[in-house]
Amino acid sequence: MKTVVLAATLGLALSSAAVAEKPFTYPFDGSFEDATFAVESAIVGQGLVIDYVSHVGAMLNRTGSDVGSDATIFKNADIFLFCSAVISRQVMEKDPMNITHCPYGIFVMETDEGVMIGHKDYPEGSMQAVENLMQQIVAEAVGN
Repeated sequence: MKTVVLAATLGLALSSAAVAEKPFTYPFDGSFEDATFAVESAIVGQGLVIDYVSHVGAMLNRTGSDVGSDATIFKNADIFLFCSAVISRQVMEKDPMNITHCPYGIFVMETDEGVMIGHKDYPEGSMQAVENLMQQIVAEAVGN
């Protein structure tokens, strides 16, 4: 019986992960370089510090042949990672498990379709302050 309960629980957990929310994405009218500058400026403009910029696109382009792939996924793709002491404290006081969402990330990607800026969709409820911050930053970066 324990095996059946464990299997059912695991199945529910996996199906929940499979229907995870899609990220928020916004087209950017300009170059990849202009978009990364706009995102960086918008983050810093909020009084935040960028902890790390992950150059995902360069890594994937550099390692494709090493893993047996010749597919180009992105022309360029970077992820800006940062945190907010004020908002992080606010959301983690509500639920300490919100630590799993920190640091927060905004991505800039360029494909054949153009340049896009986005961020993940955070859970409803206690993470709404983070989602609001992310939407403010992205709106500023795309010029809305």
